[in-house]
Amino acid sequence: MGRKLGKLGGDHTTIIGGRKGRRLIQRIASEEEIKKIIPGIIKVGMSPKGGLRAKFLRPDERGNLRLLLREGSSVQEIFIVTKASSFKEGEEIAKKLEKYLR
Repeated sequence: MGRKLGKLGGDHTTIIGGRKGRRLIQRIASEEEIKKIIPGIIKVGMSPKGGLRAKFLRPDERGNLRLLLREGSSVQEIFIVTKASSFKEGEEIAKKLEKYLR
């Protein structure tokens, strides 16, 4: 991830989705509004197999984001610490980052 690796934190740096998942996180990390990206644990569910899918969940009251990644039956929540200071600012950042999910 080059210089953007400095924004990746937490207990582990594993991202589901292989290269595609890491590229997505790398693009998100490249945005100046992003302070830190913290990958959550990977859970295995019962959903059908499929390619990498991603969606932003509602920001918290401080404007931080959560990204839900799914690949096959694996699910991972990615916590994204932003420079936002409110829910509304977090929503604006999420809308801006949506371009990377297409």
